[in-house]
Amino acid sequence: MTVPPVAFVKERHDAPPGFFEVEAAGLRWLAVPGGAPVVEPLEVSPGRLTTPRLFPVPPTGAAADELGGRLAVIHDAGARHFGVPPDGWDTDGFIGTIELPHALEPVESWGEFYATYRIQPYLRMAYDKGTIDGHQLEVFERLCRTLTAGAYDDPSERPSRIHGDLWSGNVFWSADGVYLIDPAAHGGHRETDLAMLGLFGMPQLERVLRAYNEAHPLTDGWTDRVGLHRLHPLLTHMVMFGSAYVAPALAMARKYA
Repeated sequence: MTVPPVAFVKERHDAPPGFFEVEAAGLRWLAVPGGAPVVEPLEVSPGRLTTPRLFPVPPTGAAADELGGRLAVIHDAGARHFGVPPDGWDTDGFIGTIELPHALEPVESWGEFYATYRIQPYLRMAYDKGTIDGHQLEVFERLCRTLTAGAYDDPSERPSRIHGDLWSGNVFWSADGVYLIDPAAHGGHRETDLAMLGLFGMPQLERVLRAYNEAHPLTDGWTDRVGLHRLHPLLTHMVMFGSAYVAPALAMARKYA
């Protein structure tokens, strides 16, 4: 296949089955009318994904305002239940280079979903690799029990259509809009995307959040839960990169357990 010069090609020759296919499904699912621009999958095959090439520009306040409002539109498009994969996909996905479990059947609550599908699988991986010990494992398991008991559930928050890996590197500032790239899309809690935006720092973040809150006001106390939503990415980093992430992840678990 001849790739046009305006295209961007991602390749991974050792990609596990579905690695780029689920990314493409997520991009299509997130591309809702009026939402933030999402890079379009032009061609996808095992080990390869082609999208339009984007060209960066400096972040601006006006672009941040637009991103905040348009991100709320994507979230408000909703999902059938917490943990559901993007339309057209019916198995697990990926976050970074590791698996991201999806809930193929509805779960009772966000807390149950988060404990079962976003914390426990990575605890098992880290424990099996020797990254955490039994005492540390119990701290995380105590949080899982708290989550499953409903301590952080809010019946007014319906499942949102979320990017799922929305750190600043997956927000691309271009001349014709702020694009979302590289999703781990699923049905989740909208606070997860917002918490992730600030995990490693992001330009114009305050304006993004203010515009989002104007478009769809956030529940009181949401800033107190930011750390809880950041625990999952910390756990994935703990699995991928090792012990440097154990201490901050444990601190988060102790705070919310």
